[in-house]
Amino acid sequence: MGVIARQSIRGALANYLGVAIGFFTTFFVLTDCLTQEEIGLTRVMVDAAMLFSGLAQLGTNASIIRFFPFFKSDDGKNHGIFGWSILIPFIGFSIFAILFFVFKQDIIEVYSQKSPLIADYAYLLLPLTFFALYLTVFETNASVLLRITVPRLVREVGIRVFNLVCYLLYGNGVITLDLFVLLFCLSYAVAMLINFFYLMSLGKISFRIDWQFINRERMKEMVLYTLFMTATVLAGNIPLINSLFLGAHTGLALTGVYTIAFYIANIVEVPYRSLGAISRPMIATAVRDDNWREVNRLGQQVSLHQFLVSSMVFFLIWTNLRALFAVIPHGDEYIGGMGVVFFLGLAKIVNSSLSVGTDILNYSRKYPFALIFIALLTTSAILLNNWLIPVWGINGSACATLFSYAIYFVCILWFINCQLKVSLFNIKHLHILILMLLLFALGMAWDALMLPLLAPLCMPLIVVVLINALLKTVTLTVVCALVVRRMHISKDVDAALEKIFNHKFN
Repeated sequence: MGVIARQSIRGALANYLGVAIGFFTTFFVLTDCLTQEEIGLTRVMVDAAMLFSGLAQLGTNASIIRFFPFFKSDDGKNHGIFGWSILIPFIGFSIFAILFFVFKQDIIEVYSQKSPLIADYAYLLLPLTFFALYLTVFETNASVLLRITVPRLVREVGIRVFNLVCYLLYGNGVITLDLFVLLFCLSYAVAMLINFFYLMSLGKISFRIDWQFINRERMKEMVLYTLFMTATVLAGNIPLINSLFLGAHTGLALTGVYTIAFYIANIVEVPYRSLGAISRPMIATAVRDDNWREVNRLGQQVSLHQFLVSSMVFFLIWTNLRALFAVIPHGDEYIGGMGVVFFLGLAKIVNSSLSVGTDILNYSRKYPFALIFIALLTTSAILLNNWLIPVWGINGSACATLFSYAIYFVCILWFINCQLKVSLFNIKHLHILILMLLLFALGMAWDALMLPLLAPLCMPLIVVVLINALLKTVTLTVVCALVVRRMHISKDVDAALEKIFNHKFN
C-alpha cells in the first residue's frame, strides 16, 4: 500500500473517530448541557478565530505545500522552509492584532443588539486566533512530510475530548460560564502545543532559515504567491462567514440551531480532510514537473472517490435525520435545521468533490487567475447571505453557501479545462449520480411502505422510527455496496470492497 493510501486511511480513521466523539458530544451532551444561545456563542467564536487565523497565515498554508518540493533536502532540514512557516504567520497575526484593537468597538457594536454574549467574551478572540493559527501551521508542516495521522487525531479527537469535558463540567454546574469559555479556548492552545512537539519528534526539523538558498527570483515568487494566497483563504471559509452573518442578523439562538445542523452536514466532508491533505503535495509535485497527465489522473481519482463517498455519507445522514432528531435531547428545538442539513450537505458534496480543481489551479502558473474566482465567490456569498437570510433565515444562509459554491466551481472547472487541459469528470461520475438518485428514491419508497407496516405494532413511536431507520440503513447500504462493486469505480474501491466481501471479484 502506497504512502497516499496508507496515510489517507489512517487520517480518515482519525477523522471518523473524531466524528464519533463529536456525534456523541454534539447530539447528546451539547444539546443537553448548553442553551441554543451558548451553542451559538461557541460557534461564532471558533468561526471568527478560524477565519481570522486563515487570513493571518498570509497564504503560508498553500505556499508551504507549493514550494516544499523546491526546498526539500536529503538532510531533512529542507533549507529552512519551516522557519518561513513560523515567521510569515507571525507577521500576519501582528497585523491582525493591530486591526483588531483598532476596530474592536465596532465589532462589538455589530453584535451587541442580537448577540450580546459576543461582546462579553470578545477579549478571548485574539488568543483563540493565535492558537488556531499555529495549530494549522504545524499541521501543514507535518502534511508536507506525509505525516497526517497524529495532527488529525489532535484536531479531530483531542480538541473534541477536551471540549466534551468542558461541556460536562459546565452542564453539571461545576464551573461557571466564564471559566467554561476560557477552557474552551485553551483546548486549541493544548492542541497547538501537541502538534508542535510531534513535529519536532519527527527529527531533523530545522526552523532556521537558509538565506543563502533563496535567490532574488525565488524570493519574489514566494512573496507574490504568499500574498496572493491570502485572498484565496475566503474560498474555503464561506461557512464561517455565514455563521458570522447569522450571529449579527438572527441572534445566537438561531445560530445555535444552525450550528447543530452544520455539524450534521459537516460529516459529509470528513473524508476529504485526510485525502486532500495527503494528495495536495503529490499534485504540487506533478505540477512542478509539468506532468499534466499525472495531474489529470490524480484530479479525476480524488474527485471520483470523494463524490462517491460524500454522496453516500449524505444519503445515510438524510435517510436517518428524523430518527436522529427524535432521540437527541431537546431535538424538537433543533428539527427546524433539517433544511440547513439538506442544502449544506449538497454544498459539502460539491466542495469536497471539486476542491481538487482549486488545488490544481493554485499550484499552477495560472494561479493569479484564482483571485478573480475568489472575488466572485466571496461577493456571491456576501450578497446571497444579505438577500436570503432575511427571507429564509438559517435556510437562506445554507442556500447561499450552495449557490456560491456552484457558481465558483463552474467557473473554476471551465478555466482549468480550457487553460490547463485538466478535466475532473468522467463517465463514472454520472454512474454514481444515477446510483445516488435511485437510492434516495428507494429510501422514500421504503418509508412509504414500511412505516404503515410497523405502525400497528405495540411499540412507542420512537422505537418504530429507530427500527425503520436501522433496517433501511442496512438494506440500502448493502444494495449500494453491491452495485458499486459491479460498477468497478476504481482499483482502490474494488480492493476495499473485496476485503469487505472477503473474496476477489470476477
